[in-house]
Amino acid sequence: MNVNQSAPPVPPFGQNQPIYPGYHQSSYGGQPGPAAPATPYGAYNGPVPGYQQAPPQGVPRAPPSSGAPPASAAQVPCGQTTYGQFGQGDIQNGPSSTAQMQRVPGSQQFGPPLAPVVSQPAVLQPYGPPPTSTQVTAQLAGMQISGAVAQAPPPSGLGYGPPTSLASASGNFPNSGPYGSYPQSQVPPLSQAQGHPGVQPPLRSAPPLASSFTSPASGGPRMPSMTGPLPPGQGFGSLPVNQANHVSSPPAHALPPGTQMTGPPVPPLPPMHSPQQPGYQLQQNGSFGPARGPQPNYESPYPGAPTFGSQPGPPQPLPPKRLDPDAIPSPIQVIEDDRNNRGSEPFVTGVRGQVPPLVTTNFLVKDQGNASPRYIRCTSYNIPCTSDMAKQAQVPLAAVIKPLARLPPEEASPYVVDHGESGPLRCNRCKAYMCPLMTFIEGGRRFQCSFCSCINDVPPQYFQHLDHTGKRVDAYDRPELSLGSYEFLATVDYCKNNKFPSPPAFIFMIDVSYNAIRTGLVRLLCEELKSLLDYLPREGGAEESAIRVGFVTYNKVLHFYNVKSSLAQPQMMVVSDVADMFVPLLDGFLVNVSESRAVITSLLDQIPEMFADTRETETVFAPVIQAGMEALKAAECAGKLFLFHTSLPIAEAPGKLKNRDDRKLINTDKEKTLFQPQTGTYQTLAKECVAQGCCVDLFLFPNQYVDVATLSVVPQLTGGSVYKYACFQVENDQERFLSDLRRDVQKVVGFDAVMRVRTSTGIRAVDFFGAFYMSNTTDVELAGLDGDKTVTVEFKHDDRLNEESGALLQCALLYTSCAGQRRLRIHNLALNCCTQLADLYRNCETDTLINYMAKFAYRAVLSSPVKTVRDTLITQCAQILACYRKNCASPSSAGQLILPECMKLLPVYLNCVLKSDVLQPGAEVTTDDRAYVRQLVSSMDVAETNVFFYPRLLPLTKSPLDSTTEPPAVRASEERLSSGDIYLLENGLNLFVWVGASVQQGVVQSLFNVSSFSQITSGLSVLPVLDNPLSKKVRGLIDSLRAQRMRYMKLIVVKQEDKLEMLFKHFLVEDKSLSGGASYVDFLCHMHKEIRQLLS
Repeated sequence: MNVNQSAPPVPPFGQNQPIYPGYHQSSYGGQPGPAAPATPYGAYNGPVPGYQQAPPQGVPRAPPSSGAPPASAAQVPCGQTTYGQFGQGDIQNGPSSTAQMQRVPGSQQFGPPLAPVVSQPAVLQPYGPPPTSTQVTAQLAGMQISGAVAQAPPPSGLGYGPPTSLASASGNFPNSGPYGSYPQSQVPPLSQAQGHPGVQPPLRSAPPLASSFTSPASGGPRMPSMTGPLPPGQGFGSLPVNQANHVSSPPAHALPPGTQMTGPPVPPLPPMHSPQQPGYQLQQNGSFGPARGPQPNYESPYPGAPTFGSQPGPPQPLPPKRLDPDAIPSPIQVIEDDRNNRGSEPFVTGVRGQVPPLVTTNFLVKDQGNASPRYIRCTSYNIPCTSDMAKQAQVPLAAVIKPLARLPPEEASPYVVDHGESGPLRCNRCKAYMCPLMTFIEGGRRFQCSFCSCINDVPPQYFQHLDHTGKRVDAYDRPELSLGSYEFLATVDYCKNNKFPSPPAFIFMIDVSYNAIRTGLVRLLCEELKSLLDYLPREGGAEESAIRVGFVTYNKVLHFYNVKSSLAQPQMMVVSDVADMFVPLLDGFLVNVSESRAVITSLLDQIPEMFADTRETETVFAPVIQAGMEALKAAECAGKLFLFHTSLPIAEAPGKLKNRDDRKLINTDKEKTLFQPQTGTYQTLAKECVAQGCCVDLFLFPNQYVDVATLSVVPQLTGGSVYKYACFQVENDQERFLSDLRRDVQKVVGFDAVMRVRTSTGIRAVDFFGAFYMSNTTDVELAGLDGDKTVTVEFKHDDRLNEESGALLQCALLYTSCAGQRRLRIHNLALNCCTQLADLYRNCETDTLINYMAKFAYRAVLSSPVKTVRDTLITQCAQILACYRKNCASPSSAGQLILPECMKLLPVYLNCVLKSDVLQPGAEVTTDDRAYVRQLVSSMDVAETNVFFYPRLLPLTKSPLDSTTEPPAVRASEERLSSGDIYLLENGLNLFVWVGASVQQGVVQSLFNVSSFSQITSGLSVLPVLDNPLSKKVRGLIDSLRAQRMRYMKLIVVKQEDKLEMLFKHFLVEDKSLSGGASYVDFLCHMHKEIRQLLS
């Protein structure tokens, strides 16, 4: 799609509008989501208790895991993709069961798992929960998973589903005595669904469920790898755990709460189905549909593993195996459940404090008074009424705000409201803008501000009568009275020097030193700019962009170009006094592209030739930014500088830098200096740029250390972006660089912006994270702000909040549009307030929480040792979970790790942040890489941090070739890789295709156009364009992933057991990392230990 296509004209308010209540809507509701054809593969035919421990064919791997993914699997509407549809030869997200799930007799006790040998007397937990909770027990080596007895007090109107819990091996166990395995017919279901899918879908706004796990005994030494033989004389109980897809908990009237279930075994529960949904046979991993037998060309994974439909053999004791990753919460399962439960209906924003669908779910938004989650996402949508309660929970109260977010085509852009010379209506006291949250009183003659309670007069020209409900009769004709997001045209009072702004300008500043010329960068860039200048951003229906352009080249000196339309040839002027920078010409430096087209083309042709024989290797940097800013100042306009730079600026000039790269500082108290700028020159320069509305985007092409930490200061403080292409080679990196450049030049930007976040009485904004400058405590100043950037705001209590009135946020952004129009964009959001901690934990959003915690940590490394920052994160996470355990979960054994349903992925995601390059670098990560990632994450949105910290791993040959949907993802662990398959991994910056050593020859031929695995070129960065279904499908998938991300992801093909595989494995974040990062399983055990210490 051409970004510069004119947008459809905005309908006058009061006509049919797609996002509006009460109007005829054709595109909402009735529009079905993309249907996925049913996949031809059955669910993975996994082990049952009788299997023998023989590794599958292919890669030698750790013993296979058994057990179920813990996440809830609600019934999936027909036609929607389900996870877990894999062929048989692979270890995927857990085994399947051949038996119907049944409830374990209440009186039966569980045998202990393999645990470090301890000498204390046995304390076994009976399996007897209150009847409203479904018990879970899975056999883990060193972990036992059992049902939580956790029950939070049910709020009115909400039914309770079964909490999920993983019970502990950290209690005391007998050292001897055989424990038999359960017969196949008595497998306890593992459920995180809330009740039956047909009756009560597991919405995330439902009561908090507990997920509880066990960790290895803290009483004895922990086994390093959690594998190994059983202690002599100790038997092993096999408890395969299956996902309860259609098994509901017993009815609440069966027994009074808290009754211990004893006596004869409970008869097996029949599967329950809602009348609307067809019944499916139970399968593993959240996959539905009829059970399948073995697939052709996939051999059975274990000798003796039964096929679907066969009768289970007699129960046999399991051989020892390591802790089971399938029995702990799976990000893949949670994401899939949310897509199935919440992807089909539009998210209507009319209700206060609703938790939106996850960022990984595709959904439409209907604005009915609160801002869309595309603009604002919060860590919790129900915040504590008091600061004491907030301190107790330790859950950060923050909002990630993306004021200029791009919307999908189905959603209307914010309406522009013009109040003429009087300007937008505001509260006299707190200056909040008119919004749907305001209350009109006295027949409409006055309004009460919802933020500060001040009563204001309504101006005569704005007066309107109220209806019988107290609402203005024109409420639905005015965006500011009915929508969560809208824009006001600003009056001259909102402009600098009380003067309307000129349209902004773009200045291209090109390094022409030896490095830039030698790599072919300058020639490539000049060639691209000839066509790219036709695609500068423009306002809605404008035929051409109002933005003017200028050109500068530099090495040790600066060259300015006069490209006035009246000239036959461009003129060059050299400024060699870089210590006292000035702009040598005004007229002819910034020009309109269409008027000066011939002169600009001539200049871009000449630049590569002029400097072709240069031997100048030294460059300056600060004077280049200074020159651009002075040029904008002289032209009295805001704008953006595009800098293309190759090396450390060591030439004599302001801002000169030295090489200070020192890996010996890692893990010392001085490590923080690596992230800090070398000199204060750049902060001062950035401050001047912000005052002028001069935003800087920096494209770096380093062959060695360039001190990204210092060079990125100006882009960071002016709201700009940094792009880095290490060891740039035209043939390998051209596509990535040009794609990033096109997107960067074409994207819509707000210039010379100021943002303020107002809150209702009781909370206030206290801290801000992102790419901006602040000269006071309230105003976020941005020389430029684009649709990719977020500002993260943390709130603290300054008074008690009221449950009835809730808490209100209003984000107001004042900016200059690409056409030079001054505008105010307003986003409003109302949150609930609670006096019960359970309500807080029930309405949290883990993805937003992780986004905030990562930004908090990445800023903290500037002033604290990295180890301190890591410890702070772990402590905070432990406090959040310990508070839940203590205040919201029912009393249970200390050995159980109980997690809130909304936060069950907090440990796995936090571990990914702790293992990231900034906080725990591997030997191959450079200082510049760490500084680059640190500043990049600081303004990422929630969807970007989600995939950045937990990459997506997609099997490419499993789904049908004619399927148009993305293949179902698998967990980011080496265990999930099968040597007979090909996988695609992406994290928003990197894109890998991993090829297993035993991939079928036909697949290799179809994808790489070579006849065998050994002939594939490792490190290949582009797939051959071949005319066959597999090649088209994979290339189409890569294109669609790239289109979703903010940066172009360069492809790297990695072969199994090739030297590049180490780089690929760095992104398998559930595994232990080479730099010492814990595996997910180990980190969960560590978190459990921390929580127990806090509770004791």
